[in-house]
Amino acid sequence: MWVEARAKELGFDLCGVVSAGKFPELQHTEEWLARGFAGEMKYLSDPRRRNAQDAFPGVRGVIVCALNYNTDSSRWIDVTHWPNDGEPRGWISRYAWGDDYHEVLQAKLRELAAALRERFAEPFQARVYADTGPLQERIFAKYAGLGWLGKNTLLLNQRLGSWIFLGAILTTLDLAPTLEDGVPPPDLCGTCRRCIDACPTQAFVEPYVMDARRCISYLTIELRGALPDELRESIGNHVFGCDICQDVCPWNRRAPATLLEEFRPRTFPATAESVPLQDGQTEYLELPSGPGPPETSDWLDESLFLPRLEWLAKMDEAEFRRLFRGSAIKRTKWRGIVRNACIALGNSDLHRGTSVHQRISELLQRLSSSVDTVIAESALWALSRIQ
Repeated sequence: MWVEARAKELGFDLCGVVSAGKFPELQHTEEWLARGFAGEMKYLSDPRRRNAQDAFPGVRGVIVCALNYNTDSSRWIDVTHWPNDGEPRGWISRYAWGDDYHEVLQAKLRELAAALRERFAEPFQARVYADTGPLQERIFAKYAGLGWLGKNTLLLNQRLGSWIFLGAILTTLDLAPTLEDGVPPPDLCGTCRRCIDACPTQAFVEPYVMDARRCISYLTIELRGALPDELRESIGNHVFGCDICQDVCPWNRRAPATLLEEFRPRTFPATAESVPLQDGQTEYLELPSGPGPPETSDWLDESLFLPRLEWLAKMDEAEFRRLFRGSAIKRTKWRGIVRNACIALGNSDLHRGTSVHQRISELLQRLSSSVDTVIAESALWALSRIQ
């Protein structure tokens, strides 16, 4: 089909078309919301999410595209050899390592929408969604033939696993659906329940049903206030999102790595204020003004892959906005990233009496006096754990 072929030419890994219908999963949303599982995510109550006609009146077809974001960096469960510098480090979900996926997806979807206008002469309307509107893309993706909804509630594809971003184009064009018989791909989760058993906060109340209020991604990104006391220890070193239910999924074991540079982990040149000496001193390096040789400067870079928690916790609001412009991490806001870094520091295995422990203790002591009560309380909790 022309649409799928054109999408592949534009760099999408998967593409399918489905008629805009009322699918069974869309009707289950009301019950899920009634159980309180959405937490503070009020936008999920938008009634337009249950019917594409409400989201875009006159819609006849939905084009769903998928983009692989699986880099060749280690998974969370495989990181057995952390940097040997004694620095406590955090985990950022793989999807947020690189450029903001909303922007990358939207740019490609707009190209596809422009190609539609070149292809079809009759007047029509089209609207692009990249996790940016009242649309449950994964459900449309299922009925467009891209995969099945796994027990971890994510779309799973036999070849790509679940490391995929989903975007959609709603259009008034009457496009031929990818699945002629309308029957979606079979559920291949079988008896496996690794995602359910591996979740440290027990967010899956049953297969295919998540209580978002217990999900580490919700807690570290969507929740604006203090983190629940009973879940703090289980959050571990996660500071933005969580990959555990995907890391343990057998379908992700052989998922191919993306070739897109946009999704590789961002790095930031270190400054004299951000990099501690490695010889146990408490002073900070005076970095040269010019670029140093690679063999001496690589370790100085701050990275979104296993970032230093001290770097995140001591970041001010202006620096947060500057560094995470064009990054999905801006979703959690400055308060959120500092709060999360404090909780992760409280869960770190810091050795008392070391210079690292002394620095972290002093930093948390300063943060405990913050005018932001959420940050102050989180820092106090972390102090109580490491002292």
